[in-house]
Amino acid sequence: MTTTRSTRTITKQAATGALTGLALGDALGFPTEFNDVPSILAKCGPWRQMELPTPAIVTDDTQMTLALARGIRTAMSRGLLDGSRLVRPVREEFVDWYHSPENDRAPGRTCLVACQKLDSDRPWQEASQIDSKGCGANMRVASVGLVPGLSEEQRSGAAQLQAALTHGHPTALAASDLTARAVHLLAQGAEPTGLVGQLRSYAYENRSRYLHRWLGNLWTYAHDPTPEAFIARGWDECLQVLERLATALRSPEPELDPCLATGDGWIAEEALATGLLCFLMFPEEPLTALRRAACTKGDSDSIACLAGAFAGAHLGSRAWPSAWADRIEYRGELVTLGALWDA
Repeated sequence: MTTTRSTRTITKQAATGALTGLALGDALGFPTEFNDVPSILAKCGPWRQMELPTPAIVTDDTQMTLALARGIRTAMSRGLLDGSRLVRPVREEFVDWYHSPENDRAPGRTCLVACQKLDSDRPWQEASQIDSKGCGANMRVASVGLVPGLSEEQRSGAAQLQAALTHGHPTALAASDLTARAVHLLAQGAEPTGLVGQLRSYAYENRSRYLHRWLGNLWTYAHDPTPEAFIARGWDECLQVLERLATALRSPEPELDPCLATGDGWIAEEALATGLLCFLMFPEEPLTALRRAACTKGDSDSIACLAGAFAGAHLGSRAWPSAWADRIEYRGELVTLGALWDA
């Protein structure tokens, strides 16, 4: 019997695979963050043989991914997803994360400052850190790419809005949109070989499109003359890093630190590109992709969590051996949310 692409998309459990892969990459990269590659090799041995730590503890990357996922689930239970319906539950989840005793995994300063300000009656745009494009904007956005049934505008708007709640720089918005787009395309069965081209086309198509219904007056907090000029700055920086990614993939060098080609990942567009590079060098070898991402001199946990989300969206839940997946922190909630969207 011939298996159709749509059938494979349904049965592979892309949402469960992506959320699990994100958390596994996060846990694998947690001990190597802030280390250079020689130090990582000295501590962990050859990168292709890196093992998941025991216990498999994650960082704020996974915690905020779950917070966003819960916020989306709540918003969609109340009706059609739009900006006004999404803001409140996600804002509440982010504030709850900020106050949680489990928020002790070296979270980024931008998230902490913004979430403290979100814990007030002020408009969310006043809490947003307008000059920050840190990878905290898109390390948590995979859920937006996994929710079924959204229109292209809903997916784009939700991705940009969740980023803007903390990271208001236009590049953070564009990189988050592209990250969710990549996860969505892979979950729907797109071939990895054409992914970068599709993302570049998407960036060109959206370059001057400011999503007023989702972002409101956010652009007025920057110094751009128009909302279109504001958002174009972000797309242009993402297009530049996607060009670097395309160049790296023409002659991939898997034994070299991927950060040398596409950046250290501390900022959103570089986290996207370097996470994609690690995945696209090993699209059918998910553990190898995670290990390469974790053995980097940059923001290893965020790079690896994105690589894991891409690999899991592409291959589904079967990508991850149970010896790893069953040990990951927050396993129960990751599986519950994944099953909701896989259904």
